[in-house]
Amino acid sequence: MSATTTPSWIAVDWGTTNMRAWAMSASGSVLAEACSDKGMGSLARDQFEAALLDTIGPWLVGPTTIVACGMVGSRQGWVEAPYAATPCPALPEGLTRAPTQDPRLSVHVIAGIKQPAPADVMRGEETQIAGFLALNKNWDGVICLPGTHTKWVHVSAGEVISFQTYMTGELYHVTSTQTVLRHTVAAGDGWDETAFLTGIETAMARPERLAARLFSLRAEGLLNGMTGQTARAQLSGLLIGAELAGAKPYWLGQQIAVIGDGTLSGHYVRALAAQSAPATQVNANAATLAGLTAAYRRLKG
Repeated sequence: MSATTTPSWIAVDWGTTNMRAWAMSASGSVLAEACSDKGMGSLARDQFEAALLDTIGPWLVGPTTIVACGMVGSRQGWVEAPYAATPCPALPEGLTRAPTQDPRLSVHVIAGIKQPAPADVMRGEETQIAGFLALNKNWDGVICLPGTHTKWVHVSAGEVISFQTYMTGELYHVTSTQTVLRHTVAAGDGWDETAFLTGIETAMARPERLAARLFSLRAEGLLNGMTGQTARAQLSGLLIGAELAGAKPYWLGQQIAVIGDGTLSGHYVRALAAQSAPATQVNANAATLAGLTAAYRRLKG
């Protein structure tokens, strides 16, 4: 981080475990970036300002507007930013001002989105969705945001119409580390693509048998020598396949975008392709920054 950087404004994506900040020019280009491991989950409400100053302090030479998204606006965050109810614009109206002591800080937090029935919430993903739509004008379809809690979001005419959250990522972590399958599933980077696609097809065909198929991984390791890498890939396929079966009313016959970088999003793209549902993988940072920029421009009128 450069001490000579003088941003027009600062964009912040503040999650549960980490915080990322970008020094931005007036035109929306990135001048510098910084990150911190001081996520929402490790901070009390009165510690957020100090954590932010630790990260962006060298950029501040006078009053500066900061636009933030993510868990910083949760009930346990710096300030609770209210949820907008679906259907609503992907970038909800209004930003919530966070209380600050340092006169150089003017911090504004983007609202999350709620769905009253069936009950669901998102916080942070709305900014990526808004950014994607800002970069892809007049795009209608379904956006998948893979993660610990994966979102499937129906968007039309710039609005979030409905969405559904799946705890697939968390289920994978718990199943592979805290159940009997911890003795079967190998950690690491090795991958068996055939086993992954087999898991997808198996769960798509009979999602109601998921619990039985999970234990079969243990038995396959004991009786037939299934390797830990194969078990890991098939576990991922089974869980993502069950998710795709549940989310099929969202993605079937729709234009699909998957927002996210790296391995997990690639799994979703390939799993959808196996169902003859092509999806475009979208850079998550680019979508986040475009959404934060849209919010800043709205704030400034």
